[in-house]
Amino acid sequence: MTSETTAPGATGATGRRGEPLPQELLDDGERLTRERLRELQLDRLRASLRHAYRNVEAYRKKFDEAGVTPEDCRSLEDLARFPFTTKADLRDTYPFGMFAVPMDQVRRVHASSGTTGRPTVVGYTENDLSMWADLVARSIRAAGGRPGHKVHISYGYGLFTGGLGAHYGAERAGCTVIPASGGMTARQVQIIQDFRPEIIMVTPTYMLTLLDEFERQGVDPRTSSLRVGIFGAEPWTEEMRREIEERMDLHAVDIYGLSEVIGPGVAQECVETKDGLHLWEDHFYPQVVDPVTGEVLPEGEEGELVFTSLTKEALPVVRYRTRDLTRLLPGTARPAFRRIQKITGRCDDMIILRGVNVFPSQIEEIVLRTPDVAPHFQIELSRRGRLDHMTVRVETRPGTDPGRRASAAAAIAQAVKDGIGITADVSIVEPETLERSLGKLRRVKDLRE
Repeated sequence: MTSETTAPGATGATGRRGEPLPQELLDDGERLTRERLRELQLDRLRASLRHAYRNVEAYRKKFDEAGVTPEDCRSLEDLARFPFTTKADLRDTYPFGMFAVPMDQVRRVHASSGTTGRPTVVGYTENDLSMWADLVARSIRAAGGRPGHKVHISYGYGLFTGGLGAHYGAERAGCTVIPASGGMTARQVQIIQDFRPEIIMVTPTYMLTLLDEFERQGVDPRTSSLRVGIFGAEPWTEEMRREIEERMDLHAVDIYGLSEVIGPGVAQECVETKDGLHLWEDHFYPQVVDPVTGEVLPEGEEGELVFTSLTKEALPVVRYRTRDLTRLLPGTARPAFRRIQKITGRCDDMIILRGVNVFPSQIEEIVLRTPDVAPHFQIELSRRGRLDHMTVRVETRPGTDPGRRASAAAAIAQAVKDGIGITADVSIVEPETLERSLGKLRRVKDLRE
């Protein structure tokens, strides 16, 4: 890794660049021209709209109320006339009301955690599962994975799409899978040391936990066999990329997906550029809309990401509102496919505190540049009298003395006040004490009535 030179235009956080994917490893979709891709998108879009309208009562009702039919979609731009789908639609039809095929054609179901109500349930036909594996395999290749590499998967297995989605994609890519799942951090570090995988697929916050465990065991993480980290399932910042790459000496790249659309493998950052995630547009058509008005925004403007599936059978989605904030950009490493800017926030993640808009990513940037604290934090919202109040709880690094902890707390509080414009309490807590779920840290805890 350290022998690589920085080419002009490199955007990786540490200046490292990966090797471009050999042409012989590109699949048919990656060889498309932009013009041919748009033709394919329209053909598949019209077919997917017909499939949803004919086979899902909820879509038929939505289309009829909006006064549109699948035949009204004569161009990609016509998609803007069709109604949105939201997470509430999937919850209202729980569990299988949005499925477009009979249950005897469904080979697997996944579901969200359901921590805020009914879970959203997703179904897959045999063709859906094969397509999903193909796209995760494409993503792994784009990240620098090659046939014969060993892939350590620390995403949770089960109803969560991360573990099994990564698993079958890695096998499809010709890799050897180490299905570690989440938890048992000390044992995972030992397995990495013994099995010597080249690739790890995990949430970025759990990667930081693994890094801490390497160091706790007296092992320099930079000496490990890992050369590529494919991180997803939660937003993460360029500051976190820098921290992981510098401490681990690997390529840290982003993978994007969500269960309602299919799972991981909707978009992938290419290791040779690290400049945003290329959307696999031969299977998912993206739009960026104004989060308030729903109006489609011009390419390059920031808004809410919306997806329409082009090839899914069991659960087609039409203009699904992801709540993720980003913007569409032209393709680079894969010129036919547009990119999305790295997602660091969601419409529903924004905190309004005493009239000030606050995103967790702003707090993360401050924590990551503060000495003596770990990159694990939680925002706690409460009410004091008639006013909302914020407390930022941050894990310390092992062995930090009380005086340095106090200095770190003061530095974070001052940076929040100077950079965001709000006053917050900062509490420095012991390592590994903040609540985690499926390897992800629960960023916001709202205790207000």
